[in-house]
Amino acid sequence: MAEPDAAARHVPVLLRRCLDLLGPALQAPDAVMVDSTLGMGGHTEGVLAAFPHVRVVGLDRDPQALDLAGRRLAPFGDRFVAVHAVYDEVRAVLDRLGIPAVQGVLMDLGVSSLQLDEGGRGFSYAQDAPLDMRMDPTTGPTAADVLNTYDEHDLVRVLRTYGEERFAPRIARSILRARAKAPLERTAELVELVREAIPAAARATGGHPAKRTFQALRIEVNGELDALARALPESVEALAVGGRIVVEAYQSLEDRMVKRTFAAGAISSAPPDLPVEQPEHAPYLRLLTRGAEQADAAEVAANPRAQSVRLRAAERVRPTPAHVARSAA
Repeated sequence: MAEPDAAARHVPVLLRRCLDLLGPALQAPDAVMVDSTLGMGGHTEGVLAAFPHVRVVGLDRDPQALDLAGRRLAPFGDRFVAVHAVYDEVRAVLDRLGIPAVQGVLMDLGVSSLQLDEGGRGFSYAQDAPLDMRMDPTTGPTAADVLNTYDEHDLVRVLRTYGEERFAPRIARSILRARAKAPLERTAELVELVREAIPAAARATGGHPAKRTFQALRIEVNGELDALARALPESVEALAVGGRIVVEAYQSLEDRMVKRTFAAGAISSAPPDLPVEQPEHAPYLRLLTRGAEQADAAEVAANPRAQSVRLRAAERVRPTPAHVARSAA
Protein backbone atom coordinates (compact mmCIF):
# COMPACT_ATOMS: atom_id res chain seq x y z
CA MET A 1 0.00 0.00 0.00
CA ALA A 2 1.31 3.47 -0.86
CA GLU A 3 2.32 5.72 2.02
CA PRO A 4 -0.32 8.44 2.63
CA ASP A 5 0.93 11.88 1.67
CA ALA A 6 1.57 14.63 4.22
CA ALA A 7 -1.68 16.48 3.49
CA ALA A 8 -3.69 13.35 4.27
CA ARG A 9 -1.78 12.71 7.49
CA HIS A 10 -1.63 16.19 8.99
CA VAL A 11 -4.17 18.92 9.78
CA PRO A 12 -2.42 22.10 10.96
CA VAL A 13 -3.63 23.49 14.29
CA LEU A 14 -5.38 26.91 14.26
CA LEU A 15 -4.29 27.55 10.68
CA ARG A 16 -6.85 30.30 9.99
CA ARG A 17 -5.90 32.17 13.15
CA CYS A 18 -2.18 31.88 12.33
CA LEU A 19 -2.79 33.31 8.86
CA ASP A 20 -4.84 36.18 10.27
CA LEU A 21 -2.14 37.08 12.78
CA LEU A 22 0.76 36.81 10.34
CA GLY A 23 -1.09 38.37 7.42
CA PRO A 24 -0.45 42.09 8.03
CA ALA A 25 3.31 41.48 8.21
CA LEU A 26 3.35 39.14 5.23
CA GLN A 27 1.77 41.79 3.01
CA ALA A 28 5.21 43.44 2.75
CA PRO A 29 6.91 43.18 -0.68
CA ASP A 30 9.31 40.22 -0.92
CA ALA A 31 8.16 39.00 2.50
CA VAL A 32 9.90 35.97 4.02
CA MET A 33 8.55 33.76 6.79
CA VAL A 34 10.39 31.16 8.83
CA ASP A 35 8.40 28.06 9.74
CA SER A 36 10.63 26.96 12.60
CA THR A 37 8.85 23.63 13.08
CA LEU A 38 8.01 22.56 9.55
CA GLY A 39 6.67 19.10 10.36
CA MET A 40 4.60 17.87 7.46
CA GLY A 41 4.21 21.37 6.07
CA GLY A 42 0.56 22.15 6.79
CA HIS A 43 1.07 25.66 8.12
CA THR A 44 3.59 26.50 5.40
CA GLU A 45 1.22 25.26 2.70
CA GLY A 46 -1.45 27.55 4.11
CA VAL A 47 0.88 30.55 4.07
CA LEU A 48 2.17 29.91 0.55
CA ALA A 49 -1.37 29.49 -0.78
CA ALA A 50 -2.76 32.56 0.99
CA PHE A 51 0.13 34.92 0.18
CA PRO A 52 1.37 34.27 -3.38
CA HIS A 53 4.41 36.57 -3.10
CA VAL A 54 5.75 35.16 0.20
CA ARG A 55 8.75 32.86 0.50
CA VAL A 56 9.06 30.40 3.39
CA VAL A 57 12.17 28.92 4.97
CA GLY A 58 11.13 25.70 6.72
CA LEU A 59 13.27 24.23 9.51
CA ASP A 60 12.99 20.76 10.96
CA ARG A 61 15.38 18.38 12.69
CA ASP A 62 13.47 15.33 11.43
CA PRO A 63 14.68 14.12 7.99
CA GLN A 64 11.47 12.17 7.39
CA ALA A 65 9.38 15.31 7.99
CA LEU A 66 11.54 17.29 5.58
CA ASP A 67 11.04 14.65 2.91
CA LEU A 68 7.26 14.51 3.32
CA ALA A 69 6.90 18.29 3.52
CA GLY A 70 9.16 18.74 0.50
CA ARG A 71 6.88 16.57 -1.60
CA ARG A 72 3.79 18.34 -0.31
CA LEU A 73 5.21 21.79 -1.06
CA ALA A 74 6.95 21.00 -4.37
CA PRO A 75 4.22 22.80 -6.40
CA PHE A 76 5.36 26.10 -4.85
CA GLY A 77 8.82 25.79 -6.42
CA ASP A 78 11.56 28.06 -5.10
CA ARG A 79 9.15 29.95 -2.86
CA PHE A 80 9.90 27.21 -0.31
CA VAL A 81 13.31 26.24 1.05
CA ALA A 82 13.68 23.29 3.45
CA VAL A 83 16.58 23.21 5.92
CA HIS A 84 17.63 20.38 8.24
CA ALA A 85 18.10 22.34 11.46
CA VAL A 86 16.76 22.89 14.97
CA TYR A 87 14.90 26.14 15.56
CA ASP A 88 17.62 27.62 17.76
CA GLU A 89 19.79 27.71 14.61
CA VAL A 90 17.47 30.22 12.92
CA ARG A 91 19.99 33.07 12.79
CA ALA A 92 22.73 30.88 11.34
CA VAL A 93 20.32 29.49 8.72
CA LEU A 94 19.19 32.95 7.65
CA ASP A 95 22.80 34.15 7.46
CA ARG A 96 23.67 31.24 5.15
CA LEU A 97 20.72 32.15 2.93
CA GLY A 98 21.64 35.84 2.89
CA ILE A 99 18.41 36.94 4.61
CA PRO A 100 19.05 39.76 7.11
CA ALA A 101 15.52 39.85 8.56
CA VAL A 102 12.13 38.21 8.07
CA GLN A 103 8.54 39.38 8.24
CA GLY A 104 7.15 36.33 10.01
CA VAL A 105 8.11 33.48 12.31
CA LEU A 106 5.82 30.55 13.12
CA MET A 107 6.58 27.96 15.79
CA ASP A 108 4.32 24.94 16.38
CA LEU A 109 6.04 23.34 19.35
CA GLY A 110 6.22 19.83 20.77
CA VAL A 111 5.99 16.45 19.17
CA SER A 112 4.63 16.40 15.62
CA SER A 113 1.75 14.38 14.21
CA LEU A 114 4.28 12.46 12.11
CA GLN A 115 6.33 11.45 15.14
CA LEU A 116 3.26 10.35 17.11
CA ASP A 117 1.84 8.43 14.16
CA GLU A 118 5.06 6.58 13.36
CA GLY A 119 4.67 3.72 15.82
CA GLY A 120 8.27 2.57 15.55
CA ARG A 121 9.79 5.78 16.92
CA GLY A 122 8.72 5.37 20.53
CA PHE A 123 6.94 8.68 21.10
CA SER A 124 3.54 7.18 21.89
CA TYR A 125 2.61 5.32 25.06
CA ALA A 126 -0.27 3.76 23.08
CA GLN A 127 1.98 1.67 20.81
CA ASP A 128 4.77 -0.74 21.70
CA ALA A 129 8.04 0.30 20.07
CA PRO A 130 11.75 0.69 20.82
CA LEU A 131 12.47 3.42 23.40
CA ASP A 132 13.90 5.94 20.94
CA MET A 133 12.02 9.30 21.01
CA ARG A 134 14.63 11.21 19.00
CA MET A 135 13.14 13.85 16.72
CA ASP A 136 16.29 13.51 14.62
CA PRO A 137 16.87 9.75 14.57
CA THR A 138 20.32 10.21 13.04
CA THR A 139 21.98 11.60 16.15
CA GLY A 140 22.01 11.77 19.93
CA PRO A 141 21.03 9.55 22.87
CA THR A 142 17.73 7.67 22.92
CA ALA A 143 15.13 7.39 25.67
CA ALA A 144 16.54 3.94 26.41
CA ASP A 145 19.96 5.52 26.99
CA VAL A 146 18.43 7.93 29.49
CA LEU A 147 16.47 5.25 31.33
CA ASN A 148 19.37 2.82 31.52
CA THR A 149 22.21 5.20 32.44
CA TYR A 150 20.86 8.12 34.49
CA ASP A 151 21.16 7.81 38.25
CA GLU A 152 18.14 8.10 40.52
CA HIS A 153 18.65 11.80 41.21
CA ASP A 154 18.76 12.68 37.51
CA LEU A 155 15.76 10.51 36.66
CA VAL A 156 13.73 12.28 39.36
CA ARG A 157 14.92 15.66 38.04
CA VAL A 158 13.85 14.85 34.49
CA LEU A 159 10.44 13.50 35.50
CA ARG A 160 9.70 16.38 37.87
CA THR A 161 11.07 19.22 35.76
CA TYR A 162 9.89 18.20 32.32
CA GLY A 163 6.87 16.04 33.16
CA GLU A 164 5.69 17.79 36.32
CA GLU A 165 5.26 14.24 37.64
CA ARG A 166 4.48 14.20 41.38
CA PHE A 167 5.32 10.50 41.63
CA ALA A 168 8.77 10.97 40.10
CA PRO A 169 10.70 9.34 43.00
CA ARG A 170 8.51 6.22 42.91
CA ILE A 171 8.87 5.92 39.13
CA ALA A 172 12.64 6.47 39.28
CA ARG A 173 13.07 3.75 41.89
CA SER A 174 10.98 1.37 39.76
CA ILE A 175 13.18 2.13 36.76
CA LEU A 176 16.33 1.34 38.74
CA ARG A 177 14.88 -1.96 40.00
CA ALA A 178 13.78 -3.00 36.52
CA ARG A 179 17.03 -2.17 34.75
CA ALA A 180 19.04 -4.04 37.39
CA LYS A 181 17.48 -7.19 35.93
CA ALA A 182 17.65 -6.22 32.25
CA PRO A 183 17.97 -2.98 30.26
CA LEU A 184 14.70 -1.25 29.41
CA GLU A 185 14.18 -1.42 25.64
CA ARG A 186 10.46 -1.11 24.79
CA THR A 187 7.77 1.48 25.40
CA ALA A 188 5.34 -1.19 26.64
CA GLU A 189 7.79 -2.09 29.40
CA LEU A 190 7.96 1.52 30.50
CA VAL A 191 4.18 1.99 30.40
CA GLU A 192 3.65 -1.04 32.63
CA LEU A 193 6.41 0.03 35.01
CA VAL A 194 4.91 3.52 35.39
CA ARG A 195 1.40 2.14 35.82
CA GLU A 196 2.55 -0.08 38.68
CA ALA A 197 4.57 2.72 40.33
CA ILE A 198 1.65 5.16 40.51
CA PRO A 199 -0.97 4.57 43.25
CA ALA A 200 -4.26 3.15 41.99
CA ALA A 201 -6.26 6.18 43.16
CA ALA A 202 -4.02 8.53 41.15
CA ARG A 203 -4.29 6.34 38.04
CA ALA A 204 -8.03 6.93 37.97
CA THR A 205 -7.69 10.63 37.10
CA GLY A 206 -5.52 12.88 34.95
CA GLY A 207 -5.39 10.86 31.76
CA HIS A 208 -2.97 8.08 30.88
CA PRO A 209 -0.57 7.43 33.80
CA ALA A 210 2.48 7.34 31.50
CA LYS A 211 1.70 10.60 29.70
CA ARG A 212 3.90 12.81 31.90
CA THR A 213 6.79 10.33 31.92
CA PHE A 214 6.80 10.10 28.11
CA GLN A 215 6.66 13.90 27.81
CA ALA A 216 9.57 14.27 30.22
CA LEU A 217 11.74 11.73 28.42
CA ARG A 218 11.01 13.25 25.01
CA ILE A 219 11.96 16.72 26.21
CA GLU A 220 15.17 15.43 27.80
CA VAL A 221 16.20 13.33 24.78
CA ASN A 222 15.71 16.22 22.37
CA GLY A 223 16.85 19.07 24.62
CA GLU A 224 13.59 20.82 23.72
CA LEU A 225 13.38 23.45 26.44
CA ASP A 226 17.05 24.42 26.22
CA ALA A 227 16.65 24.84 22.46
CA LEU A 228 13.45 26.83 22.92
CA ALA A 229 15.11 29.14 25.44
CA ARG A 230 17.68 29.99 22.78
CA ALA A 231 15.25 30.00 19.85
CA LEU A 232 12.68 32.47 21.19
CA PRO A 233 14.99 35.49 21.54
CA GLU A 234 16.83 34.53 18.33
CA SER A 235 13.51 34.42 16.48
CA VAL A 236 12.43 37.80 17.82
CA GLU A 237 15.78 39.26 16.77
CA ALA A 238 15.31 37.82 13.26
CA LEU A 239 12.13 39.87 12.80
CA ALA A 240 12.19 43.09 10.80
CA VAL A 241 10.31 46.02 12.31
CA GLY A 242 6.65 45.29 11.62
CA GLY A 243 7.36 41.56 11.57
CA ARG A 244 5.24 39.15 13.58
CA ILE A 245 5.87 35.94 15.52
CA VAL A 246 3.22 33.33 16.31
CA VAL A 247 3.91 30.46 18.71
CA GLU A 248 1.69 27.47 19.44
CA ALA A 249 2.59 25.60 22.64
CA TYR A 250 1.02 22.41 23.98
CA GLN A 251 2.25 22.19 27.54
CA SER A 252 2.72 24.66 30.36
CA LEU A 253 6.53 24.64 30.44
CA GLU A 254 6.75 25.81 26.83
CA ASP A 255 3.91 28.31 27.15
CA ARG A 256 5.48 29.97 30.21
CA MET A 257 8.72 30.49 28.29
CA VAL A 258 6.85 32.07 25.37
CA LYS A 259 4.86 34.29 27.75
CA ARG A 260 8.02 35.52 29.51
CA THR A 261 9.87 36.25 26.26
CA PHE A 262 7.00 38.24 24.77
CA ALA A 263 6.23 40.05 28.02
CA ALA A 264 9.85 41.13 28.41
CA GLY A 265 9.74 42.85 25.04
CA ALA A 266 6.32 44.41 25.56
CA ILE A 267 7.12 46.37 28.74
CA SER A 268 9.42 49.26 29.46
CA SER A 269 13.01 48.37 30.37
CA ALA A 270 13.36 51.55 32.44
CA PRO A 271 14.22 51.24 36.15
CA PRO A 272 10.99 51.43 38.18
CA ASP A 273 12.08 54.61 40.00
CA LEU A 274 12.88 56.55 36.81
CA PRO A 275 10.51 59.58 36.77
CA VAL A 276 10.38 59.88 32.97
CA GLU A 277 10.79 56.98 30.52
CA GLN A 278 13.57 57.61 28.03
CA PRO A 279 12.94 56.54 24.41
CA GLU A 280 15.55 53.79 24.58
CA HIS A 281 13.50 52.03 27.27
CA ALA A 282 10.27 51.85 25.26
CA PRO A 283 8.88 48.37 24.46
CA TYR A 284 10.07 46.73 21.25
CA LEU A 285 7.21 44.21 21.01
CA ARG A 286 3.44 44.63 20.90
CA LEU A 287 1.33 41.71 22.11
CA LEU A 288 -1.25 40.61 19.55
CA THR A 289 -3.17 38.17 21.76
CA ARG A 290 -4.75 38.73 25.14
CA GLY A 291 -3.09 35.97 27.10
CA ALA A 292 -2.93 32.58 25.42
CA GLU A 293 -5.64 31.74 22.91
CA GLN A 294 -7.16 28.27 22.82
CA ALA A 295 -8.95 26.32 20.12
CA ASP A 296 -12.74 26.40 20.13
CA ALA A 297 -14.93 23.31 20.23
CA ALA A 298 -15.29 23.15 16.46
CA GLU A 299 -11.52 23.20 15.93
CA VAL A 300 -10.97 20.48 18.54
CA ALA A 301 -13.71 18.33 17.00
CA ALA A 302 -12.07 18.63 13.58
CA ASN A 303 -8.52 18.27 14.89
CA PRO A 304 -8.15 16.61 18.33
CA ARG A 305 -4.48 17.68 18.56
CA ALA A 306 -5.75 21.25 19.07
CA GLN A 307 -7.18 20.29 22.48
CA SER A 308 -4.20 21.55 24.46
CA VAL A 309 -2.87 24.33 22.20
CA ARG A 310 -1.99 27.73 23.66
CA LEU A 311 -1.31 30.37 21.00
CA ARG A 312 0.53 33.65 21.60
CA ALA A 313 1.65 36.27 19.08
CA ALA A 314 3.63 39.50 19.06
CA GLU A 315 4.74 42.19 16.62
CA ARG A 316 8.11 43.94 16.53
CA VAL A 317 7.50 47.68 16.76
CA ARG A 318 11.13 48.86 16.85
CA PRO A 319 14.65 47.42 17.05
CA THR A 320 15.66 45.83 20.32
CA PRO A 321 17.39 48.48 22.48
CA ALA A 322 21.14 48.01 22.63
CA HIS A 323 21.21 47.65 26.42
CA VAL A 324 18.54 44.92 26.29
CA ALA A 325 20.36 43.05 23.51
CA ARG A 326 23.62 43.20 25.48
CA SER A 327 21.89 41.91 28.60
CA ALA A 328 20.30 39.02 26.69
CA ALA A 329 23.62 38.09 25.11
